[in-house]
Amino acid sequence: MKGLVTVSTQSVVNLLIEGELPEVGHYYYLESATEGTSAQNKTFHALTMEYFKSGQHSYNADSYDDFKNQIKKSLGAGFESFVYIDKVLDNDAVGDHYKMFDVKTKEDIPDYILNNSYMKDMIRGKLKSWSCYSKKQRKNCIDNVINEMLQAGVNSKKFEEILKGMEK
Repeated sequence: MKGLVTVSTQSVVNLLIEGELPEVGHYYYLESATEGTSAQNKTFHALTMEYFKSGQHSYNADSYDDFKNQIKKSLGAGFESFVYIDKVLDNDAVGDHYKMFDVKTKEDIPDYILNNSYMKDMIRGKLKSWSCYSKKQRKNCIDNVINEMLQAGVNSKKFEEILKGMEK
């Protein structure tokens, strides 16, 4: 949301948790305090791109998008749901019939599917989209990425710039 400050009052000042005080006549963007912010979005993508380019990771990724998905899977919120295939009974049909099922957690998948090596290979997780992460999930993921980058020994100039930018 974009808004113009026309009067500088205490109520406007109280809306600002951090940053500089608004000035009369300037436009400002307001962001929800519960959803992820554009600053978090820029930080996550800058960090993951720098991590990918550094080559100091152990992820087997063919592209940046693949790498980013692996980061979200292992360091982020992971999967939002799972899909699996199961045989269904259809008395009117000839041969086997299969149907795709969508469940929230892996524990919701029947044990006979999980224990069947052929059927288990067909289970797929739906990765949670970065745009659906809460502010807290984004913060945790960014913290995890930074910690892993430090452990991996990433020490590029760009990485230092990103960290310095977060201090502001």
